Amino acid sequence: MRLSVPARVTVAWSLIALPLLAQDYLDNVVEHARKEFNVPGIAVAVVKDGQVVVLKGYGVRRLGNPAPVTPHTIFGIASNSKIFTSAALAMLVDEGKLNWDDRVVDRLPGFEMSDPYVTREMRIRDLLCHRSGLPLGGGDLMFWPASDFTSDQINYRLRFVPLGTSFRSAYAYDNILYNSAGALIRQISGKSWAEFIRERFFSPLNMRDSKTSIRDIDASTDVVAPHALEDGKLRSLEHMPLDNNAPAGAIVSSVDDLSRWVIALLNKGALGNGKRLFSEKQARILWTPLTILPIADPSPELAGVQAHFSDYAMGEVLQDYRGHLLVWHTGGLQGMVSIVAMLPELNVGVVVLTNQEEVGAFQSIANTVLDHFLDAPQKDWVTAYAAVTKRRTEEAEKTVREAAGKRDASSKPSLSLASYTGRYRDPWYGDIVVETKGEGLAIRFTHTPGLAGKLEHWQQDTFIAHWDDRSLLADAYITFSLNPDGTIERAKMKAVSPLTDFSFDFHDLVLKPVAKDTPPY
Repeated sequence: MRLSVPARVTVAWSLIALPLLAQDYLDNVVEHARKEFNVPGIAVAVVKDGQVVVLKGYGVRRLGNPAPVTPHTIFGIASNSKIFTSAALAMLVDEGKLNWDDRVVDRLPGFEMSDPYVTREMRIRDLLCHRSGLPLGGGDLMFWPASDFTSDQINYRLRFVPLGTSFRSAYAYDNILYNSAGALIRQISGKSWAEFIRERFFSPLNMRDSKTSIRDIDASTDVVAPHALEDGKLRSLEHMPLDNNAPAGAIVSSVDDLSRWVIALLNKGALGNGKRLFSEKQARILWTPLTILPIADPSPELAGVQAHFSDYAMGEVLQDYRGHLLVWHTGGLQGMVSIVAMLPELNVGVVVLTNQEEVGAFQSIANTVLDHFLDAPQKDWVTAYAAVTKRRTEEAEKTVREAAGKRDASSKPSLSLASYTGRYRDPWYGDIVVETKGEGLAIRFTHTPGLAGKLEHWQQDTFIAHWDDRSLLADAYITFSLNPDGTIERAKMKAVSPLTDFSFDFHDLVLKPVAKDTPPY
């Protein structure tokens, strides 16, 4: 069947109430998910055979404000941006300007990893499939939470991020190599990543809601506010820009726009008007498995859809779902999470955007849609994911309690509090300052305004950083090690809760004190 990009619509409800997907049933599932997971607003798009069959907004953009979510409401799509970056490189391959197996160091001057062998052998496709040897989320603290680093500075400091495994030996999700991919696009095309995305994707697909930066949104725009729990209470947040690592996750978009993108992906790059975004050959390459993902035993509530294989391609995950190929990716920002999932054999795609951090909401809605098109028995996915979320939260709280139970609360720091103050330096992040505040200590990351807070003594020479921004949910231990003469040799950090997002890669920092007169880094 010949597919086409759908005409632009302006309705705020389902585009076509087809018997293919009973609208009232889907509405009930979405509202159940909103209530169960405390999500203010959700937007959903469903496409089938090149047509949009559902396009609808639910709830509100911001708590306390009645403005509704519509099909044109803009959300941050985070890592769902990655397939745009990969597809941009595919276009350059189509044009003969590069090859997937070109060495990155030959095409991107200044590219360097911490291991010379990896620097020499890294190929362009390796930037996109999470097998570089970097640890999980390695280097993410350079851009998350929002920092003052430029993208060029992040690319330079990549050479100081230590590897966690050998090259191509294991899967570990990273973000900063997509920043390198964006620099490569600029180097080869002569256009910035943002210019390339706007001209080569947004324009031909008529994605007029979409932007390459949240900073391009003004106060009058139909845009959600992010939301997160702070001390158990949901509150709205300010948007956190990702401009310094835009190729990994900066796109903001609507379900109306993303429905067009999903149709183009399912149509292997064809626009239905005789034109293409990229060749069918490149479409196959973009969805070719490159890195094997580990498959854990599912929670009992999710056992019915146990995957038998799971792989990462270039900006997409491929696995089996009820005997069919599922191509999907999720995106996570502070206060917003999303999913884009496709069943290529059935020519079906679903997009779910939310303005809260609860994965169970988008996952339960997406599974409901996929099950419908697979003629699977109806399942209450909302209740299933709610049970999984509850158990994981309880397990994390138990871990924190057990750590507290082992704490020697009577112990004292080895040194006076003033002796812990000073500037500490990590080779890839840079400087962190410990200083006195009132009668205690405080910590601040010099490149990350949002990472500042008080230090509470925990035991011996370990303190806990309690961040002033309680919505981060990322409090961290900091442990100081001493030299034989009693001076501080280094400090190491580690997240307190196992639920802390992996992008808070505190554990990768090796902080060593530097002299007061040392220039900032």
